[in-house]
Amino acid sequence: MQSGDVERWRDNWQDEVDGAALYRAMAESESNPELAELYENLAATEAEHADFWATKLDDADEPVGEPTPSRRARTLAWLARRFGAAFVLPAVRGSEIGGSAAYAAQADAGTTLADDERSHARLLSQLDTPNGVEGGTLARLEGRHRATSGNALRAAVLGANDGLVSNLSLVMGVAGAALSPNSILITGLAGLLAGAGSMAMGEWLSVQSSRELFQRQIAVEADELAEVPEEEETELALIYRAKGLSEEQADELAAQIVSDRETALDTLAREELGIDPEGLGGSAWEAAGSSFVLFALGAVVPVAPFAAFAGLTAVGVSLLASALALFVIGAGITLLTGRSVLYSGGRQVLIGLAAAALTFGVGRLIGVTIAG
Repeated sequence: MQSGDVERWRDNWQDEVDGAALYRAMAESESNPELAELYENLAATEAEHADFWATKLDDADEPVGEPTPSRRARTLAWLARRFGAAFVLPAVRGSEIGGSAAYAAQADAGTTLADDERSHARLLSQLDTPNGVEGGTLARLEGRHRATSGNALRAAVLGANDGLVSNLSLVMGVAGAALSPNSILITGLAGLLAGAGSMAMGEWLSVQSSRELFQRQIAVEADELAEVPEEEETELALIYRAKGLSEEQADELAAQIVSDRETALDTLAREELGIDPEGLGGSAWEAAGSSFVLFALGAVVPVAPFAAFAGLTAVGVSLLASALALFVIGAGITLLTGRSVLYSGGRQVLIGLAAAALTFGVGRLIGVTIAG
């Protein structure tokens, strides 16, 4: 035993005592008998973990005494009883994630405790939605929201808006400095390419990183399925119970799925990890390409007039074209928000032109200062 082990064991014991007390409170407040039983099972697991650390402390002649939940745990338990188990789910899930990470770094905790905490966190993530189903899914089934293409539409609107507002501000800034039309045109095109390239690279990194993370999670799940299939079967059964199936139905379905290794891995990835193994979040190159194009389409609007006009005429045409494009983008946003077209379009125009006016004023000030 090394210095500090006793204190660490005592902290671990207290965390497990808190977890058991909190799950029991959640079980008491849960009206769904299936979920209440589920919370009771989780409480029993946490109590077993507490006994594990209590035994270590007893062996070290450091008895723990009567288990008493901490003030934080008592507060969360009160909230669970007062407002329902779902009210404290995010906090409990965060504790389980933290517990899994902490145990993974402790050799004397073994692998079972860390695996249990990680399984609890995954299960709670399934419960942290109505009946274990994502709210967006329910909304689409009920037909209340047009969400099926919402993400793609949102990305398109925001990508074009970023290109338009950023390049409009850039072009108006250099126009305010009284540079020549050719200089403004070159600056605008450079801004278009730089911004579109940056957006594309950022989107590629984001999607590719997500894909690699998903692949790693699926690989870990495959290893666990090969080494401890009975635990994965139990996890899957708990998930189905959380979605409303009876214990017998959930156990039967989980056993049937786990009997086929390929089907089991696909199902665990979708149900436990929330990952589509076939899509893995989409293609990084497609995301990068679409981001580049959308940003460029927005960014070309304020700079194009400087290829045909000069002076205040070019500035006026650029502002007019940009205002029209901003209004169209605002109108597109109403497909996501359901608000008035005039309100969203007008708001978008005001914000975009305000940004342009600011950079034009700064550019004019700098231009006059340099001209001296």
